[in-house]
Amino acid sequence: MSKQNEHKLLIFALGGVGEIGKNMYVVEYGDDIVIIDAGLKYPEEDMLGIDIVIPDITYLEENKERIRGIVVTHGHEDHIGALPYVLKRIKAPIFATKLTLGLIESKLKEANLLHQVKRVLIHKKSKIKLGCFTLTFFKTNHSIPDSVGVCIDTPEGRVVHTGDFKFDYTPINDEHADIGRMAEIGEQGVLALLSDSTNAERPGYTRSEKEVGRAIVDQFFKAKGRIIVATFASNIHRIQNVFDAALETNRKVAIVGRHVSEVVRIARELGYLYAPDHLLIDIDEMNRLPAHKVCILSAGSQGEPISALTRMAKSSHKQVDIIPGDTVIFAATPIPGNEKLVSRTIDQLFRAGAHVVYGLEGVHVSGHGSQEELKLMLNLMKPKYFIPIHGEYRMLRQHGKLAEATGVPSGNIFLIENGDIVEFHKGKARLGGKVPAGHVLIDGLGVGDVGNIVLRDRKLLSQDGILIVVVTLSKETGSVISGPDIISRGFVYVRESEELMDEAIQLVMTTLEHCQNVQTHDWSTLKTHIRDALSRFLYEQTRRRPMILPIIMEA
Repeated sequence: MSKQNEHKLLIFALGGVGEIGKNMYVVEYGDDIVIIDAGLKYPEEDMLGIDIVIPDITYLEENKERIRGIVVTHGHEDHIGALPYVLKRIKAPIFATKLTLGLIESKLKEANLLHQVKRVLIHKKSKIKLGCFTLTFFKTNHSIPDSVGVCIDTPEGRVVHTGDFKFDYTPINDEHADIGRMAEIGEQGVLALLSDSTNAERPGYTRSEKEVGRAIVDQFFKAKGRIIVATFASNIHRIQNVFDAALETNRKVAIVGRHVSEVVRIARELGYLYAPDHLLIDIDEMNRLPAHKVCILSAGSQGEPISALTRMAKSSHKQVDIIPGDTVIFAATPIPGNEKLVSRTIDQLFRAGAHVVYGLEGVHVSGHGSQEELKLMLNLMKPKYFIPIHGEYRMLRQHGKLAEATGVPSGNIFLIENGDIVEFHKGKARLGGKVPAGHVLIDGLGVGDVGNIVLRDRKLLSQDGILIVVVTLSKETGSVISGPDIISRGFVYVRESEELMDEAIQLVMTTLEHCQNVQTHDWSTLKTHIRDALSRFLYEQTRRRPMILPIIMEA
């Protein structure tokens, strides 16, 4: 691809368009490639047994000698979570701000990659040269400190990637977005703008994080018993609000969950979280204090089945049970697709006797800009071409309409899918083909070894169960020596379906006898005949389609 396009600028996404999460964007010119972000997303409900999902980096692996660096906009999992997997296959330097780099280094250390990866600290005034690209940065507001947007000067013109952003005029850490720098970039001319679309459907402005701080303090004063706060582990601003509320109401904070504990440790060490030592207690010390003196900070705001909060709700957590009088604050909103899990967890918490604060109680605001802020970014940047990113397709489409309203011609707006290439040449842009893009599923230690066929099998098993047919045939004559035996799991309860099982066994015998009569001895063909005959019979009898697994042995 490099020879054909050595004088063309290519921009495409390997994740993050048409979906929430696993953000990864690529800017390429000639022999130089720069990657922006490398995130994960959490599995959808039908991805049974899958832990996380990362982008398919086949194209990057095939062109790894041309990759000049990976630039990371901020430290959320959907922007850094895939790095340990990517960096095992691609050796490239990482460029990130102080807190983001601290969170990345923790991941690299866990993956035994810390000393193999070059890491470069950047800040809002940094200027770095990567091949033919010159990169500068501008500060943005988000729900985690040290977030930046990226400005890339290319031979074709200037490309701007906003990162995740909103315009918070009263930020919790008094670090304001660098609107002056954004306006300066826009005045100098922007060829293409890639901008966060998460809240493109929401009118108006996104509320300030400081408002959430006040709402959380109010809830702390109202609560008579223990308080349990569930939020995203990397939402540093929200965690600071919880610490501030605990200090104001004279409560101690116990942290539950390895990931939350690690993020708090890193943020405190780097100076992004203020929490005096006397505020934090070990979870084991919690029971020595009266309930009205305790706050528990926990993961699990998305109802994840194995998260600390979900296990508390089910009374299966080793150290914390929900007791009547507890107040549980959901300081986050469900990610699209997680609504059922969150609703189920809230219901279980109510059943356990807790008072649950969620929804429209003011204890959460988004870290993403709403429509007026997206239009402000468009007006500051004044792009010639616009590519909405980071959002489901309906969000991208709505963001495109906002861009059109601010003066970007409709023909200059590209609503792309992952893998679609937007090609720039002599100031003109067009769609220019595709690169491989999709999901790589992580299941335990397996990376990419679970595909659609395995997921389909898991779904089938979860719906109608499995039937295993075991039969032993004579090596000389092909006749049945032992069996058939049928083992049922998740299909029917055998003791209450003996007649059905007897008929199924007889059907297998009849099928094998027929195969022997027509001189069919190939195991694969025998299995197919057994599977087909049983599948038709069982569907007629039960209207279910279990997975049927014939096992043939010779003796």
